Amino acid sequence: MVQGIADYTFVRPLGSGNNGHFFLARRPPRLPVEAEFVAVKVLSAESTEVAFRRATRELTAFAAVRSPYLVAAYDAGQHDGVFFYSTEYLPEGSLDDAPQPWDPPKVLPAVAHAARAADALHRAGIVHRDIKPGNILLDAGGGKLTDLGLSHLFTEGVTVTGMGSLDSVQYVDPGILLGEPSGPDNDVWSLGVVLHHVFAGRGVHGELPRDDGLMALRRVLSTPPRISEALAVPVKELISDCLAPAGRRPTAAVVAERIEALA
Repeated sequence: MVQGIADYTFVRPLGSGNNGHFFLARRPPRLPVEAEFVAVKVLSAESTEVAFRRATRELTAFAAVRSPYLVAAYDAGQHDGVFFYSTEYLPEGSLDDAPQPWDPPKVLPAVAHAARAADALHRAGIVHRDIKPGNILLDAGGGKLTDLGLSHLFTEGVTVTGMGSLDSVQYVDPGILLGEPSGPDNDVWSLGVVLHHVFAGRGVHGELPRDDGLMALRRVLSTPPRISEALAVPVKELISDCLAPAGRRPTAAVVAERIEALA
């Protein structure tokens, strides 16, 4: 295991995210926060100066958004050509770490909070681009959204590896995969797919082949989303609205309100 980066000393790996790896690290004395530990993401690809500046600008904007439903962003830097950033650490892990099948009443507050966080970002002109269970961290009150999708700054074109993992592909709006401009609607789509997974136990494209990234990408792009007929009508209606054509989807704030009404 890598021992650290810059003045961060790693304690243990926390997992992998879009184009990088997360580590639990000891807080450097220079950081003006009380927590003993922080989460550090180290991106896999080396960063150019242009990509580094763009990523730093996006993270600075992310850190400026005040929401109790967003993890706090502390620091960002470049070490030996590798971009990294540190955030608040939540020890309960992510929705992805929770035992499945998920119990909707237990996890819906976390998904509602992720929608609230997305709304706060959208109001600040920021699109998350990578809302998925692994980026919804759990805490006693519900959850917080983490890991702003920055892979597009470091990867040329749109590929499965550019999206980070097959786990990301199944939650991403196909419009992003096709290279269309991103906007708040993309995050609403992702919230809809997360909700479908919570209630139906699967994504809207079924089980994607985990050993064939190209086939998984083709299926997402060529197969219309399928909403389980077994779901309750209010749940189906909410998911259907989230997956509606761009421009006809509800705002993230409305999605949060409707999730809270289901809980």
